[in-house]
Amino acid sequence: MFEDLTHLIQISGYIGVTAIIFAESGLFFGFFLPGDSLLFTAGFLASQGFFNLPLLILLTTSAAITGDSVGYWFGKKIGPYIFTRPDSFWFSQKRVLQAKTFFDTYGAKSIILARFIPAVRTFTPILAGVAGMHYKKFLTYNVVGGILWGSGLPILGYILGSTIPNPDRFIVPIVLGIIVLSLVPIAWEWIKSRKQGV
Repeated sequence: MFEDLTHLIQISGYIGVTAIIFAESGLFFGFFLPGDSLLFTAGFLASQGFFNLPLLILLTTSAAITGDSVGYWFGKKIGPYIFTRPDSFWFSQKRVLQAKTFFDTYGAKSIILARFIPAVRTFTPILAGVAGMHYKKFLTYNVVGGILWGSGLPILGYILGSTIPNPDRFIVPIVLGIIVLSLVPIAWEWIKSRKQGV
């Protein structure tokens, strides 16, 4: 898995990484893209000299913020239509409902928190637009979340790659750990909803 992701990043370079982060952040068909592991792995590759870390962070953070803004305006224009759109390879009604529950629970803070939850981060800015959140308020939370996510994970990957001897031994379990941890909030919400339904 890590080898495939590393190969993908090396082939696509800055443009590919930036495009994937943009798509996962704000385009409804980007929910299946591996944003967390991609950012971490790109940071790791920066420690090996493949990327310039400051440039990588600038691009990924900008893509995350811009992507969320596109998602917001998409939600504002399309509105309730996304709740009636049928499932397809590019769209998941289940993911939309998960994001709605998350947004309803945490309000404006969900714009930041959702950054660290796969799929939910794709639909949350869209739902902020549907809900009519004031754009200036949305943008503030969007910028904070984009900076934390778009820079934090690459920096963690860079630190691993530059400080730990033979970091290749640890990268796969760490990437798997990131994936598992990012699914914890969804699992917690599911457990709570099951308890409330009993």
